[in-house]
Amino acid sequence: MARYLVTGAAGFIGSAIVDRLLADGAHVVGVDNLSTGKLRFLESARGTGRFEFVTKDLLEPDALSGLLSPDTAAVFHLAANADVRFGPDHPRRDLEQNTIVTWNVLEAMRKAGARHIVFSSTGSVYGETKVFPTPEACPFPIQTSLYGASKVAAEGLLQAYAESFGIRASIFRFVSIVGERYRHGHVLDFTAQLLRDPTRLRILGNGQQRKSYLYIGDCIDAIQVALAAPQPRPVEIYNLGTDEYISVDDSIAAICAELKVQPEREYSGGDRGWIGDNPFIFLDCARIRALGWQPRLTIRDGVRATVRYLLANRWLLEEAKS
Repeated sequence: MARYLVTGAAGFIGSAIVDRLLADGAHVVGVDNLSTGKLRFLESARGTGRFEFVTKDLLEPDALSGLLSPDTAAVFHLAANADVRFGPDHPRRDLEQNTIVTWNVLEAMRKAGARHIVFSSTGSVYGETKVFPTPEACPFPIQTSLYGASKVAAEGLLQAYAESFGIRASIFRFVSIVGERYRHGHVLDFTAQLLRDPTRLRILGNGQQRKSYLYIGDCIDAIQVALAAPQPRPVEIYNLGTDEYISVDDSIAAICAELKVQPEREYSGGDRGWIGDNPFIFLDCARIRALGWQPRLTIRDGVRATVRYLLANRWLLEEAKS
């Protein structure tokens, strides 16, 4: 039976990875400090008898001691701070949670003899590129967010450990992910706003920012397809997204259609909502498509599915209010 370790296991994407690995018959060790993760996302995993959960803070250098071995098939490293908007308010958070934690995971793997890491990176590493759709080989421009910069640094560490210690790395640069267990981002923010007041919606920026989103089920499918393919190089990088993008205004329209409301829209103005809010994100996903993967849901369908999930799980909306 294959054995995996998943960091950030109680989070949005991490818990979806846990469920998929367990569905495939694996044994999974989940690690999370529960600062943002939710144990209720792991309820089904805990009922399988093949899941072990450990509460650990990965900023502690020895947090993974005893949890890894040469028999660990892969470490899925999903633990991270993903809040781009408030990076300037907490400038050390991205360094610690995204870069230093990644180094701690790599060191634990090196010491234990674990040889494969699957890393959740981001399309934000491309900064405000001028190349669209943006391929994996696109040179990185000047970084515009502390979040993106911290992920670039983490990717550099993965590449260096692959060269120095024989660790194999599979790096996935995501667009924003939506779907079940979603608990951070514009769909939740706008849904919570409109449930409080369906007549008015406050929007950061001018609503013309163009973004790409990917449904969580499609994201996990893509990761599985990539990991099943041969990886002759020590480091393989895949963009994960759709072959489309959507404006913020069009995304709002999908949310409003699901909620059956028509609010007056109030814009803060400008082509971005906050520092590091890239006004256009659109990734070239030809590399993962060449392996036979394609998304099942359009961006609009993914957004609307997310709204339905939030309405069925009001506790997430209540948390957003607080």
